[in-house]
Amino acid sequence: MKAIIFALGLLVAVVRTGRVTNAPHVPHINARDVGANGRPTSYPVNYFDQQIDHFPNSDRYSPHTNDTFKQRYYFDSTYYKSGGPVFLYIGGETSGPSRWSNLQTGIIQILMEAFNGLGVIIENRYYGESYPYNTSTTDELAYLTNEQTIADFANFAQHATFPNVTGDLTAPGTPWILYGGSLAGAETAFSIKQHGDILYGGIASSAPIWLSVGYSNWYNPILKYAPQDCVTRISRIVDNFDAVVASGDRSTVNNFKALFGLESLTDDRDFAMLIANPIGNPGFYQTATWQEIGWKNGANDFFEFCGNVTNIDAPETITQVDYALANYTKGQPWAGLGGYADYVKREVLPLCPNGDYNSNDCFGTQNASWWADTSNSGTRSYVYTSCVEQGAYIDSPKSGPALLSRVINTTYEQQWCKWAFPDGKFNKIPDSPAVEAYNAFGGFDFQADRLAFIDGDQDVWNDLCFHSDFAPQPRPQSTDLHPHYLITGAGHHWDSSGILNIEAEPQFIREAHKWEIRTVKKWLDKFSDWRAAFAPA
Repeated sequence: MKAIIFALGLLVAVVRTGRVTNAPHVPHINARDVGANGRPTSYPVNYFDQQIDHFPNSDRYSPHTNDTFKQRYYFDSTYYKSGGPVFLYIGGETSGPSRWSNLQTGIIQILMEAFNGLGVIIENRYYGESYPYNTSTTDELAYLTNEQTIADFANFAQHATFPNVTGDLTAPGTPWILYGGSLAGAETAFSIKQHGDILYGGIASSAPIWLSVGYSNWYNPILKYAPQDCVTRISRIVDNFDAVVASGDRSTVNNFKALFGLESLTDDRDFAMLIANPIGNPGFYQTATWQEIGWKNGANDFFEFCGNVTNIDAPETITQVDYALANYTKGQPWAGLGGYADYVKREVLPLCPNGDYNSNDCFGTQNASWWADTSNSGTRSYVYTSCVEQGAYIDSPKSGPALLSRVINTTYEQQWCKWAFPDGKFNKIPDSPAVEAYNAFGGFDFQADRLAFIDGDQDVWNDLCFHSDFAPQPRPQSTDLHPHYLITGAGHHWDSSGILNIEAEPQFIREAHKWEIRTVKKWLDKFSDWRAAFAPA
C-alpha cells in the first residue's frame, strides 16, 4: 500500500549534552557497529512475549485470547551505570529500526548521557514486524486500540530483560521515563496517566491529546508562516478551481486537470489531493511537505515548490499557462498556475512508474478492492486506528483562504474505511471515528504527574496538542510536576533531533533540550519518595 503520513515526522536526530563526561564505553554495548562519532550505527533485535489482549473482562475484545506475540525492541547500554533510569522511546507508526537515531544521537541519547541511563526503543503493536497475526483482517485488528497499546508499554516495563546488562531494571523499582512524538507522544501521555503507578514519567512531544473527525486547521501554520506570495497564489488558484467545480463546467475542470497532465484522474477529490501533495494532503505524500521541514536535515521540497509557484522570471512557456483559463476569470491570469503545474509534472508525476495515474498504486483512491487487501502493513494499521478512534482526517476549511480544494471533506477518507474494513465476525468499525473514546483520556484538560508537554508553534498538528489555540486559555502555568514548553519557530517534534552538541544547536532547540534535562533531573531527584509508595519492599 502507499505510505500514509499522519505523524511520521521522522525528523529524528541526535544530541550530546556534555552533562556526563565520565560515562564509560561499557563492554556490553548492545550494538553491531560504531560510527566515526563513536555512537552505534545499528542494534540487534530483541523480542518480548507480549499479550495480545490485556483486558480479558472487557466486552470490547470478546472473544478473548490468551495468546502472545513477539514485540520487537532495541536498546543501547553505552552510557548505562548501575542504578540509572530507563528511557523508553515509543516507536509509533513505523518500524523500530527507523527510530534508531533517537538512541544514536537523538533525544534518548541526550537523556542517557545526562543521567547514565539505558535507552530502549519499543515497536508499537501492528507496526514494523510486531504483528499478532499473519494478516490484518477486521477481526484480527480488534486489538489495535490505544488502551491495548499503552498496556503493552506498562507490561514491558514490568517484565523486560536486557541481555548482558546486570541487575533488575524493571518498573516500578527503576524509574522508567517515556518519550514519544506525535501519536506516540499521545500514547506517552496516555501511558503516564493510566499506568502512573508503574511508569514514572514521560515527555509527550507534539502529542495530539484532543481529536475531531475532521481537521482543516492542519493548514493554519502554513497560511501564517509560509512565504506569503506563495500562499496567496495557491489559495487563489484553489478558489478559482472550486468555483469552476461548483459551476458544473466539466469542460473547464478537465482543461484545468490537463494543465497538470492529470486529465486521467477521474475523481475530482483524487486530483485535488494529488496537486496538494507538495503542501500536504489528506493522506498520500509522494514528496515531502511542510510537516517534513526540520531544523536538522529537514526536507526542502516545500520551499522548492513555492519557489516554482512564485518565480517571476520563469520562461514564457510556463508563465503563459497562467492565462490558459483567464476567460473564466474575466481575463485575469491565474498567477502562479504555470509554475504550479510545471512542478507537479516534473517532480510528482514521475513517481508513478507505470504512468497509470488513476490507479490506486499511483494517485487514485477509488478502487475498493485495493483497500481490502488484508496484508500486514503500517499503512493498513494506521488507517484502521484512524477509522476506529482517531479521525483527524485532513479536510479543507469551510471559509477563509484554503490550500486544499473544498471538494475534499471527511466523507472522502471515510469511504476508505468502508472499503478497507468490512464487518468481521466479531469486530466492525463505527460509521464515524469514535473520537470521544480518544478524548476521554483527558482532551485539552489532560494532566498527569511527571508528564511534560512540548510542542512547536509552526507544527501543522499543533491545534490538536496541549498548546492549541482552541484549548482553554490561558493554559495552566508550567510546574515541575506538570511542565510544558512551546518551542518558538519549531515544527513537528523537532526536539527529537540533535547534532551531538547542544551548545551549537539553534537557540530555541538548544534551550528546549536543556529544559528537558532540567525537567527529568527534578523528577529523578524525587524518585525515592515515589518508589516508596509504589515499588515492592
